[in-house]
Amino acid sequence: MYASLQWYAIEVVWRKEKLVDSVLSDKGYESFLPLYERRAIWSDRVRVSSVPLFPGYIFCRFDVQSRLPILTTPGVRAIVGMGNVPAAVSTSELEGVRLALRHGLRIEPCDGLTEGDQVRVTKGPLAGVEGIFLRDRGSDRLVLEVSLIQRSATVEIDRLYVEPVSTSAPGHGCSRVHPGREQRQ
Repeated sequence: MYASLQWYAIEVVWRKEKLVDSVLSDKGYESFLPLYERRAIWSDRVRVSSVPLFPGYIFCRFDVQSRLPILTTPGVRAIVGMGNVPAAVSTSELEGVRLALRHGLRIEPCDGLTEGDQVRVTKGPLAGVEGIFLRDRGSDRLVLEVSLIQRSATVEIDRLYVEPVSTSAPGHGCSRVHPGREQRQ
């Protein structure tokens, strides 16, 4: 059933991502909340917590014609889209994030850099995934973008496992579909 449905980005109240993900799952929707391990170093200890990779957003598969149950879910602010029309998230962009998490690769958010070479991974668990090559903190990294929500994450990658591709970057011209507007249509 879910395979024919597209993924959409849902903007949620900050720090309510896990709650919204749980409620949508309870309602029978397939949702995806990518989490990463964040380390906070205190003077007397190290605290590791699981936090959203894209704060303020979760992803959900649903029939766009029946979106009211999504919009009325507590904590949901809007469905990301173009004007008042929800826009589907690129499956290949989400798959890159899913593969990195599934294979236990070190992943963390980044600030959505646009410079750098557009690359394609040729070997390893991310083979076929495209992103932006970045050198950060002494390691080679691949920036995985979810352009619809204008968010990115980086994953450590071996420089030998990437090859250059086109340098053109996709545009970011998104707005949000808000619950109040949806109910009046």
